[in-house]
Amino acid sequence: MTDTSFFEHITQQFDDALPFVAYRKPNSKLLQGFYQEDDHIHYSLDFIESGFVFAPFDNTKKSVIIPDTYNINCAYSVTENIQDISEVVLPQEEVFHEQQHLELVQKGILKINEGGLKKVVLSRKRTFPNALTDPIAVFKKLLHAYSAAFVYIWYHPKIGLWLGATPETLLEIKNRTLHTMSLAGTQRYTASNVTWGTKEKEEQQLVTDTIASRLDPFIKELFIGEIENHKAGNLLHLKTPISGKIDETAVPLKEVINALHPTPAVCGLPVEDAKEFIIKNENYDRSYYTGFLGELNLKNESSRATSRRNVENLAYRSIKKSTHLFVNLRCMEHTAAGIQIYVGGGITSASIPEDEWEETRHKLETMGKVLF
Repeated sequence: MTDTSFFEHITQQFDDALPFVAYRKPNSKLLQGFYQEDDHIHYSLDFIESGFVFAPFDNTKKSVIIPDTYNINCAYSVTENIQDISEVVLPQEEVFHEQQHLELVQKGILKINEGGLKKVVLSRKRTFPNALTDPIAVFKKLLHAYSAAFVYIWYHPKIGLWLGATPETLLEIKNRTLHTMSLAGTQRYTASNVTWGTKEKEEQQLVTDTIASRLDPFIKELFIGEIENHKAGNLLHLKTPISGKIDETAVPLKEVINALHPTPAVCGLPVEDAKEFIIKNENYDRSYYTGFLGELNLKNESSRATSRRNVENLAYRSIKKSTHLFVNLRCMEHTAAGIQIYVGGGITSASIPEDEWEETRHKLETMGKVLF
């Protein structure tokens, strides 16, 4: 399929109010899509199904899946320069949002200083009523702007339409090996030398240690790599790769997902206490923001040739499953009121509210520049 017909196909799905997801993995030139021919909502309760899963932040709520029954792939590679959102942000609205967010962050710092919480991730959303109304056009711009991210458009007429370009892997399981990462700390990307402060380094170590301890019951030969800089648009993060061997026949995927989601990078520490604080104090429903999404138990057929006595070129085929999930960061929701962008940041005892506000503004710029 050509890229033109691929986009025509997802446009037709949207016009017909039928569920679909289209996406491109980081640093890939392959567009992939899953489609439904009816508007039934399929749920994944135990993560044993095969398809594309879309899960909310609140892990007590149901995850939606588009089954692996109808999919299309095509090659696609583009580059394009896109204007910065700083030219179009409305200052009056930002003043109002700033005061709200400063108060929220200060409340989080006070809670941490009281004891119990070590970190809490606090977020906000911003609506752009005059943004592009064509979601397929926004998806194309995301593809153009963020080659190193997982870029997607997801639609279900009974749930909504979401788009994003996330830099964070929740987990990948392939050939009995699990890969994940801890991602924390944020600063604007510049060509000069990169310096990280104590707050960002400590936050990153907290996330890494927590993920490693949660995976320890399921993973053999757990490997924690070196901390590295990870560029996402005009932002830099600290990233630590984590991997190990997993016996998928002995460990249910649901247990591994529950051990990782929500990660400390999108929720806080301890996770349940941070989640309770978020739900009580953010004053809005995150919905699928900071949830996860991606390929679930996709079947891959491989063949190999072997030789036996008196048998030549005997072909053997095996079916293996792979799962590749991403944290739903740098995302937006297409609504009747306009496009809503979700942004947030990790709060610790060392946080400065004004700096945390600036971090959300930078993240807003990263996503918002595709809307105009």
